[in-house]
Amino acid sequence: MSDAINYERVGDIAVLAANNPPVNALGLAVRQGLQAGIERAEAEGAKAVLIYGTGRTYFAGADIREFGKPPRAPWLPDLCARIEASPLLVVSALHGTALGGGLEVALSSHYRIAVPSAKVGLPEVHLGILPGAGGTQRLPRVAGVEAALDLITSGRHIGSAEALKLGVIDKVEEGEPREIGLAYAQELLDSGAPRRAVGEMPAPAAVDFDAVYDKVLKKGRGQLSPAVAVRAVQAACEAESFEAGMKRERELFMELMNTDQRQGLIHAFFSERAVSKLPELKGIEPRPLEAIAVIGGGTMGAGIATAALLAGLNVTLLEMNDDAAAAAKGRIEGNLQGALKRGKISAEQFDALTNQALTMATDYEALSEVDLVIEAVFEDMEVKKQVFKKLDIVCKPGAILASNTSYLDVNEIAACTSRPEDVIGLHFFSPAHVMKLLEVVVADRTAIDVVATGFDLGKRLRKISVRAGVCDGFIGNRILATYRTAADHMVLDGASPFQIDKAMTAFGFAMGPFAVSDLAGLDIGWAVRKRKRAEGMDPRARDSSYADKLCEGGNFGQKTGKGYYVYGEDKRSASPNPEVMELIEAERAEKGITPREFSDEEIVRKYMAAMVNEAAKVVGEGIARRPLDVDMTLLFGYGFPRYNGGPLKWADIVGLPDLLADIKRYAEEDDYFWQPAPLLEQLVAEGRTFDDLNKEAS
Repeated sequence: MSDAINYERVGDIAVLAANNPPVNALGLAVRQGLQAGIERAEAEGAKAVLIYGTGRTYFAGADIREFGKPPRAPWLPDLCARIEASPLLVVSALHGTALGGGLEVALSSHYRIAVPSAKVGLPEVHLGILPGAGGTQRLPRVAGVEAALDLITSGRHIGSAEALKLGVIDKVEEGEPREIGLAYAQELLDSGAPRRAVGEMPAPAAVDFDAVYDKVLKKGRGQLSPAVAVRAVQAACEAESFEAGMKRERELFMELMNTDQRQGLIHAFFSERAVSKLPELKGIEPRPLEAIAVIGGGTMGAGIATAALLAGLNVTLLEMNDDAAAAAKGRIEGNLQGALKRGKISAEQFDALTNQALTMATDYEALSEVDLVIEAVFEDMEVKKQVFKKLDIVCKPGAILASNTSYLDVNEIAACTSRPEDVIGLHFFSPAHVMKLLEVVVADRTAIDVVATGFDLGKRLRKISVRAGVCDGFIGNRILATYRTAADHMVLDGASPFQIDKAMTAFGFAMGPFAVSDLAGLDIGWAVRKRKRAEGMDPRARDSSYADKLCEGGNFGQKTGKGYYVYGEDKRSASPNPEVMELIEAERAEKGITPREFSDEEIVRKYMAAMVNEAAKVVGEGIARRPLDVDMTLLFGYGFPRYNGGPLKWADIVGLPDLLADIKRYAEEDDYFWQPAPLLEQLVAEGRTFDDLNKEAS
């Protein structure tokens, strides 16, 4: 027997207890122990087997340490088949989570009991694969095809109550898993319950799988794994036998294992967990945070306040006057009403958050005792400096002063205070209570425990926190400005904004860059362009004015009903604004540009090359410490398709040498914009990848 599985005998029941902390992952030792335990129980004449997990969970899934390594026997599909084939009555008692392979082990048992708090699911599609140990064959037999398709293609987790209703588990009982499992197994023995193997159940009735496949593929914006999983469920219904269905599941599983999307999703999975683990923060205690303040109650400030309230923090929101404060409170209440409707909070919690945890103020003195202040005022350096000078006076020693600036120099902001070591950038993304990304912008003199506090806050707010250095736009907006400029250049040269949006949504973005500008508000980009022109642009830089003319006409996108697109009352229906092409054509004529045709493939390649090249500069300059920091920023803040892993993972997959060759070719026409990143040139020269840099930094 393996040490990862403890064996004991209780009367006629052999008990197999998983002991592989922290989550009883189904690593080799666990698989060997389960198989040996089943064989021992059969050899010793037991009548039933109970499988459960010690500690905080049943089997939470595969052992991620084995990802990418050759599988070693017993493989999970073979183990599940061996459990199911046992002549003994096999019961699983579930608590914590039974996910992926964990649920597949449970489904290979003959009966399943769970505590009320248990959760089950098959989330493999999020890793670019499908359940490969019988999940697509067994789940439809117990839950029906419709429910199985929903759970498998979405990867969502469900609680015990829903699992019981669907037939995924047979009984829900309060208590310790060992005790309720033993009682249930004995009850089944006493009643003469038959051995009930899911694989021996009749195949479920088929549905219109072609229609489901098309629907799932469209919903996933090109992600393959959910759609391919539909075909595996189809095999559960249409294959000649359960064994034939299992064979088809394995074929489809291996197809997905060999896709680029699987590489991208695995990269995203590990990077999401690694991004906030910084070596310099090891052993550094964050400063205590109980009460925070937010300055500015617009969309961003109200979103930040909402996120903080939902995280259990007391929040003081400062506005200019009583009317503005009332409006801000209304925005926060509206955000929290959304959480109430979705069942995230109760009516009592809503009242406590809005009437006790939230304090509205119009005087800076109200901030004298808070632990952290987040400024979310207008994106103007002089305005922000005025705010920080006041905070420097009123805030207590040790209070952290944070700016939510999107672009501005945090060093310059910090320099206007007497405590630059307490100043940090906390760049949230709107709506801040929904968007998961937080850029923690570390200025030159920011204290290390202030950095630790920024990451601690991000964790409490359930954000993906990324460390960023100081430059114009930090990580995300700096890269955004570059690939958005590449799009503008293509427009001047002959593409339309609408073709570019179409090409990039086909690539996997939820929205194209011009639709995104409409959503954010065209006035934001207009203000940035005016600021950069005022600061002085290099004469070699290509500039365009058609977007400025849109703004001069009062067209700021969705909020005014017209931008690149014309919007209906619900903002969902949109059609191209015919005035846009008129402005573009006029500017082309003014600049003497003869437009040419662009293929969608060329648009994607040029757009992505600009993104990767600037991202490589960001990493090379140390603004981002690792390539994965860039990838997570673009995934969680800018809608980059997760199945491509992030721009630098995408670059590794498509090949750095060819990408660099393209950039050099583009530079023949515009050697100012298309300056190859030194880091990209270095990696190509050395035959290395961006992922090599991630591994070196881990």
